[in-house]
Amino acid sequence: MSSSGTTYVDATNQIAGRLSSKVAKLILSGKRVVVVNAEKSLLSGSRTAVINEWKEKLEIASRVNPIYGPIHPRRPDNILRRMVRGMVPRKKPKGSLAMKRLRVYIGVPQGVDAAKLMQFPDSTASRPIPVYVTMQELSKSLGWND
Repeated sequence: MSSSGTTYVDATNQIAGRLSSKVAKLILSGKRVVVVNAEKSLLSGSRTAVINEWKEKLEIASRVNPIYGPIHPRRPDNILRRMVRGMVPRKKPKGSLAMKRLRVYIGVPQGVDAAKLMQFPDSTASRPIPVYVTMQELSKSLGWND
């Protein structure tokens, strides 16, 4: 499960919110966590509803100068990192140190063995995969280019 205090998590076919809550608990407990295949994580809900909800979030910006407004991630790894950040007390020292222990990658980096990867059984998709929206589909609809 972990080598030298680092836990490697495969996000393939994992529900993003459930995965994020498990990862948040791990990094708050002091473990380093590396999440790979972020683009293959899933969001539940109808395709049009999920995509429209995220597009509405993108419209929120500062009227004075949009550069100051909330910055909305479009890449799958950054969306997943933001989900975890929402589950961590990031404005406190404990939370900011916890976020430094998190790494999220698109695909699998060269230094990671496939044998080390683990998945959380209770966050695995229970229904057929076409029912869900993948993080890659969402990101492409928000304007992310591979």
